[in-house]
Amino acid sequence: MTSLPARIRALPSWQVTLGVALLALGFLIAAQLRAEGPRVRYTTQERSPLVETALALTSDQDALKARILELNDEIASLQAEGAGSAQQVKSLNDALEAARVAAGLVALSGPGLVIQLTDASGPAPSAANASDYAVTGHDLRVVVEELWLAGAEAIAINGERITPTTAIVDIGGPILVNSAYLAPPFQVSAIGPTDLFDRLSASVGFADFLQARAETFGIGVSAAEPDSVTVPAYAGSVTLRYSKPVPSPSATPGVSP
Repeated sequence: MTSLPARIRALPSWQVTLGVALLALGFLIAAQLRAEGPRVRYTTQERSPLVETALALTSDQDALKARILELNDEIASLQAEGAGSAQQVKSLNDALEAARVAAGLVALSGPGLVIQLTDASGPAPSAANASDYAVTGHDLRVVVEELWLAGAEAIAINGERITPTTAIVDIGGPILVNSAYLAPPFQVSAIGPTDLFDRLSASVGFADFLQARAETFGIGVSAAEPDSVTVPAYAGSVTLRYSKPVPSPSATPGVSP
């Protein structure tokens, strides 16, 4: 009986090579199938947690989008409130500026005229009162009053702004305006409508003043209409020692307007 080794040696070499190749191929296929089994099982086992994680992330994203929309609404609301506050602040600033202008605390320029008053040029008669031939505080007060009546919006005398608290007082030689001692010639600058001089000239009170002071005593009165008149801001104190504002009824608690 022929032995196994003898039979193997008797086989052709190509059969031996083919058998070895088939055996190796079988081992490779078995190894591939063994490797794929756990991978398929792992994918199936992990699919449910991944889906849950994706759903959770989607829910978080939706919540963040909703929060962003809420914050945008809050920002828009705050911006609207800020715009209202800015408008209120602007209104208050405009009212404050108007009050400062009315109080004479702001320098102004515009159309108007300048009236100059000078003492009589010649000597006063021996029997006359010499003060009648000099510009007095009363003369300046009359001119200022007539300018107000003619429509003037701002007035200054030799650079001293006329305000609601201004006093024009004779003190012998000079004239006290606010806290300044002024000497002639006196220039009364006024800002007003373009026809301010015509309005002033048509005033009966100003005509009487010219007749009483210029024609009778020789007080010099001249007027000029420059392209622009500037009146400075009031430079004195605005502190009131004895006065205080009266509360508005609408601002008093418990009192209806």
